[in-house]
Amino acid sequence: MELNKILSTIIADNELHSRWLNTLSLMENTGARKISASEDPTTVTYIILKHAAEEHRHAFYLKKQLEKTGIGLCPTYATEYLLAPGYSKYYLNQLDIDVCRYLKAELNLNGKELRFAAYLLVTYAIEVRADELYPVYQDALDDAGSKVNVKSIILEEEGHLEEMINQLKQFSPDWELHAKQVVKFESLLFDKWVHALNKEINA
Repeated sequence: MELNKILSTIIADNELHSRWLNTLSLMENTGARKISASEDPTTVTYIILKHAAEEHRHAFYLKKQLEKTGIGLCPTYATEYLLAPGYSKYYLNQLDIDVCRYLKAELNLNGKELRFAAYLLVTYAIEVRADELYPVYQDALDDAGSKVNVKSIILEEEGHLEEMINQLKQFSPDWELHAKQVVKFESLLFDKWVHALNKEINA
């Protein structure tokens, strides 16, 4: 992963590290808001509410960790306080669009069925990514002796992935086929995001 090569550079610079944490917080918050937006007001489940609440908590937790990099850094999600801001904001929104197009074409879904299926598959792909990204980041933090840590997020993201798989099994007997395609969409977007991060940091 190209990200391995740039994490040490990010962690070694408090200003870059604060913007990195703020960027992760933005992305967790975006995910939480998308989960809430996909909820059906009548049939929303315990698992969906739990997941949205935990993603919001991750966004808050990362903001709190940011305080360990310096006082007064990155007070908002404004562009100047993010890394690769265009790609960071575009990433999850584009994945949502790609998945909705796929579901319309392959399963002819629309309305609340489309929103729920997109929630399941987008969230699955993001949890697969989180299960890879956060441990790599934590290892880099440990290597640098940083006070920042994301261990609590790692534990919760592992639980989220298991929950998403259980929901997907109920959604479709072909869930693995659909999930594999959505992971491909996500991988392309993730690679573009990492490239943009690398370009900005080494500019």
